Amino acid sequence: MKQVNLNIYQTILLLMLGMFLSLDAYAQNITMSGIVKDSYGDVVIGANVVVKGTTNGTITDLNGNFTLQVPEDATILVTFIGYKPVELKAAPNVTVTLQDDTILLQEAVIIGYGVVKKSDATGSVTAMKPDEMSKGITTSAQDMMMGKLAGVSVISGGGTPGGAATIRIRGGSSLNASNDPLIVVDGLTLDNDGVKGMSNGLAMINPNDIESMTVLKDASATAIYGSRASNGVIIITTKKGTAGASAKVAYNGHLSIGTIRSKLDVMNGDEYREYVTALYGADNLPYQLGTANTDWQDEIYQTAVSHEHNVTVSGGLKNMPYRLSLGYTSQEGVVKTSEFDRYTASLNLSPSFFNDYLKFNISAKGMYAKNRYADNGAIGAATTMDPTRPVHDYSTPVFGGYYQWGVSSSYKDNAWLLSPNSLAPQNPVATLDLRNDKAKSSSFIGNIEVDYKLHFFPDLRIHANLGGDYSEGRQTTIVSPYSYGNHYYGWDGVTEEWKYNLYGNAYLQYMKNFDIQTIDVMAGAEQQHFHRTWHNWGQGTSPATQAAHNKNDVRGGRHSSLVSYFGRVNYSLLDKYLLTATMRWDGTSRFSDADGNRWGTFPSVGAGWKIKEEAFLRNVDVLSELKLRVGWGITGQQNIGSDDFPYMAQYVDNVIGGYYQFGDEFVSTSRPNAYNSNLKWEETTTYNVGLDFGFLNNRINGSVDYYFRKTKDLLSTVRIPAGTNFNTMLLQSRIGAYSKC
Repeated sequence: MKQVNLNIYQTILLLMLGMFLSLDAYAQNITMSGIVKDSYGDVVIGANVVVKGTTNGTITDLNGNFTLQVPEDATILVTFIGYKPVELKAAPNVTVTLQDDTILLQEAVIIGYGVVKKSDATGSVTAMKPDEMSKGITTSAQDMMMGKLAGVSVISGGGTPGGAATIRIRGGSSLNASNDPLIVVDGLTLDNDGVKGMSNGLAMINPNDIESMTVLKDASATAIYGSRASNGVIIITTKKGTAGASAKVAYNGHLSIGTIRSKLDVMNGDEYREYVTALYGADNLPYQLGTANTDWQDEIYQTAVSHEHNVTVSGGLKNMPYRLSLGYTSQEGVVKTSEFDRYTASLNLSPSFFNDYLKFNISAKGMYAKNRYADNGAIGAATTMDPTRPVHDYSTPVFGGYYQWGVSSSYKDNAWLLSPNSLAPQNPVATLDLRNDKAKSSSFIGNIEVDYKLHFFPDLRIHANLGGDYSEGRQTTIVSPYSYGNHYYGWDGVTEEWKYNLYGNAYLQYMKNFDIQTIDVMAGAEQQHFHRTWHNWGQGTSPATQAAHNKNDVRGGRHSSLVSYFGRVNYSLLDKYLLTATMRWDGTSRFSDADGNRWGTFPSVGAGWKIKEEAFLRNVDVLSELKLRVGWGITGQQNIGSDDFPYMAQYVDNVIGGYYQFGDEFVSTSRPNAYNSNLKWEETTTYNVGLDFGFLNNRINGSVDYYFRKTKDLLSTVRIPAGTNFNTMLLQSRIGAYSKC
């Protein structure tokens, strides 16, 4: 009996000792840091890193890095949708490489002032990766979106090489204010208006430098941007280097041939002569037909050859990822005399310090472009010009050796002088050849982002961004005095534009994973200033007397500022129930502060339910995603075009017809301009219900959305009684409108 009792005591003692040893071992935690990459060496954003069998975990940041407190003998599980899971033993510093499991790699999406897993997004958000974008030569980011995104319409502005396109996200929401979406490039919000030679802000971004594009559609996603977000938001993230990677030089190029798809079916010269003769009779022709057989459409169209070349140097020192890219694009238009050349350069540095607690993202992009524009009037003229007429007729030098329909306008030196017949079609070849319309533009955009995770409180980080962009453009238009539209005097004019945009923001973000819930709180402020000036001058000149005609010399400028405060809360419970709430306050210099109209308040709320995570669907393997989303929000609009002070009494130069004569000199006068001190923010309220679904590990996936959008206090121009406000038109905040789909 004693022996048995002794054995029991020994057993209990050993069990207690083992327990203490286990507790002591468990208490030995280490700080585990690492980076998660894919098989191509690119970082993976939003990957889940957890201690296997526990809820202790985190997600990788924008640079693919993570830091986590773990037991030293723990097994770490790294997962990300679209990749095979990886298990590894805990270690102070690790590099994890994920292998592709499917072709779908879109789980993390960039949103306003942060990043979120797509499965946790409560708003209508669509992300595009480069391999999904249009192939071949794409001169602008807008070309990459054509036909790729539901609810996003991209309409080409006429097919001019390097030309702008109209982008509409869920249609328009304003009458007189802008309907363009807000463009954000690497955290810097851009001015959508371009300068001469640069169609819009997107034209300066080399598509080869784009890593991803995210489109925010509904108000619950866009309201964090408040001002200018009523028409949706396009967030562009450019490519970066990889920490610790050796230097890599890459080249890619494209060559394309462009032709018109089809010509308008019109009569040739023989068919036209036969038709007119049959219609009037050979002896009763209204005019003498020509003998040529000219295909005017063939004369103005060409086979356009375009090519693009990009050279990239990327890599990274231990704490300094870098990427440098140089690009050249040459694009001919299918209409003769139209062409576009662009040179781009981009540099990105992403240094980090103190074990990634302090990170920088420094980016700079530059562009120089040259355009020659074709007169689009030649396209219509090519379908209506008489095919029996030749391209050239040197017997009438008054038209520069081109055939034109002329009419006798005056009698001089015993002869009638010919002028172009304004009721007849113009010679389309002459229209192109006698007009030299060229533009040059240059642009620079740069910003510095700083992200600091507090050492004594790593769940709290400070993020700041300071940047700006500068652009200038010059367009020279020379029209021959032998031309159809500027006959006799011609035109020699220049338009110059300069603009810059200064931007700065800072915000605090607290993010914490608890056992069954995750909370993400962010609050910050920002300020942005826009400035633009221009100078137009030119004149026509008499070829006979060299006397100037129709002189033009106009200078102008405008500027505006925005000040904003914003905050957001993201909350997740059981990784199934999601809630997002945002609030933003915007102040604009375009409205008066006298009646409190200067500031606008823009709230939003969004909720999500991951139905797939419920017990009754969790084991349904064929269904990989099913999430219900609902959202509500208000966004604002104050971009009212060229007048930045519509609420203020001001005098403007009256340069068109308003002159006073002093002897032989005509001096322009000034006049009061119409103004409205009661202008206020245009507000758009959006309700959205959406369902996201995916099958077969998201190989088949999609979304269905229903939205209702209503705009009130529309900024619109209305007629007023003459003389009541120095004009017959006035900008007002008035009735509302709505749309749904």
